[in-house]
Amino acid sequence: MTWFRSFGVMELVLVGIFLLAYAGYLFRIIYLARRLQTSYRGVLNKVFIRTIYFVLLIIALLGPSFGAATKEIQSVGKDIFVAVDLSQSMNANDVQPTRLEKVKFELKNLATAFNSDRIGILIFSSEAFVQCPLTYDQNALNLFIETLNTKLVPRTGTDFGPPLEMALSKLSDDNSALSQQKSKIIVLISDGEDFGDQTDEIAEEIEDAGIKLFTLGVGTERGSKIRTSSGFKRDRNGNDVISKLNDTSLKQLAVKTGGKYFEINETDNDVSRLINTINKIEGELRDAREIDVSANRYFYFLLAALILLVIDALTSFKTVRI
Repeated sequence: MTWFRSFGVMELVLVGIFLLAYAGYLFRIIYLARRLQTSYRGVLNKVFIRTIYFVLLIIALLGPSFGAATKEIQSVGKDIFVAVDLSQSMNANDVQPTRLEKVKFELKNLATAFNSDRIGILIFSSEAFVQCPLTYDQNALNLFIETLNTKLVPRTGTDFGPPLEMALSKLSDDNSALSQQKSKIIVLISDGEDFGDQTDEIAEEIEDAGIKLFTLGVGTERGSKIRTSSGFKRDRNGNDVISKLNDTSLKQLAVKTGGKYFEINETDNDVSRLINTINKIEGELRDAREIDVSANRYFYFLLAALILLVIDALTSFKTVRI
């Protein structure tokens, strides 16, 4: 037999209160019986019943577990790679506080929503890099999310090809977890136009592989200036650069791969819809194993204690015979 909890301070206090209360009760009964010169043996019947159901209540509180049994534990999940655009335009503040800070906040919500799945992070502008490999570790994932900034990648435009190619390669080469592709997902987050010339080819490969691709646009149509360390970004003529959300490439990419386009702007936030859409994708069985378990049988002792409690309430004994 095993116990859910050990005999501790609370149980010791309850036993102490019970003993003190009954010691006072017995002292009073015995004192009265001697003053009246009569028998007090009837009180022992009450003491016996109440001691038994008190002990049963303590045992139920400790949570006894017994009886051998086995239970099959299945691990089911998805692999999700999130590609985050870190070009300078992500510093624009048309989505408060900035596009990138908003993305970082929502990425943490995404990580929490899929804490039983493996999530990885890719960062890109014109090139792509692995920021965090596929992992279950929520603490590590949140740490990598927190360190995202536009200085981590080259400042040479935006190309969707490299991150999509890298995500496809990582998901296809990974044979340690999922045997099929239907539970492998790519989420591409960006605010700008795709300047690459290989995106269409890679998108076809993703669709052929059966990997789900969703795109998330961040920004607004009116746009905003791009803050830099020295002020705001300017063009060659000295005019402020206004960055606007260009959702055309993102929508086309989603359509080509059979995925969906979502958006974060000044009034709407589709991240919850994105999470719900990914949730509808069935996870695959990673592994299954049987473990030995024993059930908490506290209710047997609790039921016995309640029966004795009812008997105690419905019956009476003469504690002092006159």
